[in-house]
Amino acid sequence: MDVPELLEAVSLLVPEETATENDITINDVWEYLTHDEWEVALELLEELGDAHPLPLSFWETLATAAEQMRLEKSAAWCYWRCYETLNGIVRADLTLRPANESRRQTPFSGAGVLRPMWDIGNRTPDGEPTLNIAALWVEFTPSLGPGERSTVRLAPLDPSQWQHLQPGQVIAMHEDRTVAGTAVVLEVLPPVAAPTT
Repeated sequence: MDVPELLEAVSLLVPEETATENDITINDVWEYLTHDEWEVALELLEELGDAHPLPLSFWETLATAAEQMRLEKSAAWCYWRCYETLNGIVRADLTLRPANESRRQTPFSGAGVLRPMWDIGNRTPDGEPTLNIAALWVEFTPSLGPGERSTVRLAPLDPSQWQHLQPGQVIAMHEDRTVAGTAVVLEVLPPVAAPTT
């Protein structure tokens, strides 16, 4: 399928009553599709996907459209949402330690590239902390640097190890043995779709 067909197919998966906080609806998407404004239509579809849980096929098809338009960050975001659809959502308020207190001296990309370790309360049989790996997507900003704070989304390598998390729980980010930052869990949502085997 070409880009307009992909975007039209995705549009059909959005319930008519879905609206974003800014009152964007599927009718707005159709308006942009009619005028061949594909990039704007894709951005609106991403917003609608954030407003209402949608099936895995929505995000997979949207990722394909973004790839065909060479919109790398949009494609990465759609694939991230595919992961969340299958494994659930973990959002947290992360504060990184200042440069003089941690290993990190420069900002990192917020687009799901960094895969730090996390102390989420799991322990070995001897009672020692077990660190769990999760990729990190920074919301609302392209990067995050030492001493900065932002809302983040986490994609655990092993989601089953993270099921005990609760809003308000404090977890620690590690890039080495020292704590690189602390995060307060904001939201933990179950998967929308069953994982495929």
